Amino acid sequence: MISHEQITSGKPEQTHADPARPPQPAGLLPSLRHERALRRTGLQWVAGIDEAGRGAWAGPVVAAAVILPLTAQCAHTLRGVNDSKQLTPRQRETYRGLIEQVALTYATGHATHEEIDQLGILMATRLAMTRAVQTLCPQPDALIIDAVRLPNLNLRQDVFNFADSISLSVAAASILAKTARDDFMCQLDLGLPGYGFAAHKGYGTAAHQAALARLGVSPMHRRSYAPIRRLLLLSPATPAKTPG
Repeated sequence: MISHEQITSGKPEQTHADPARPPQPAGLLPSLRHERALRRTGLQWVAGIDEAGRGAWAGPVVAAAVILPLTAQCAHTLRGVNDSKQLTPRQRETYRGLIEQVALTYATGHATHEEIDQLGILMATRLAMTRAVQTLCPQPDALIIDAVRLPNLNLRQDVFNFADSISLSVAAASILAKTARDDFMCQLDLGLPGYGFAAHKGYGTAAHQAALARLGVSPMHRRSYAPIRRLLLLSPATPAKTPG
């Protein structure tokens, strides 16, 4: 059975995070403070960026980009919005609808499991984020991003750890990315039954490991990730059919 060994290629990027960025005080929810500070410098459209699925063993990494109106009404409507990991699935779905209603513009971008294997998870995450940003209309003047800098975009980028717990735009993006990816994995579960993708979303749970031991590696698994690579070496088998 596959172990829970840390997937080193899926660790969050730290090198571009701003070490001087203060943590959000305990008990406070994300706000529009950072977005408003950027607006005061003349940057009109500020997008929050986040991703979902970097650590999963299967499926895509999905990013979302969101530009919110910097109004008291927006902050009131989205009160309670937080880092998606702090919310239940039902809360995420509720907030997803509210975010899509109030956002000035939003978009998601995907990088496939093949692109993750070809490029590595960091570059694939950047690709998904860039695709999301480039789909926005209007295009942003500045970005607030959780932990990952996008060197190919010539925009002001404020990058720091835990941005999804500080910036309301990034928190909103984290919810849209997570719900979009969850939808994808639920559809994948219909095409590849038995793996339990609808339940674990491709992460390395005990149930996922048991399914891999029973069924082998599917075409949607990330072969560059250590547990999957090791399973292929130890138990080569005919993979399941790619979902149609």
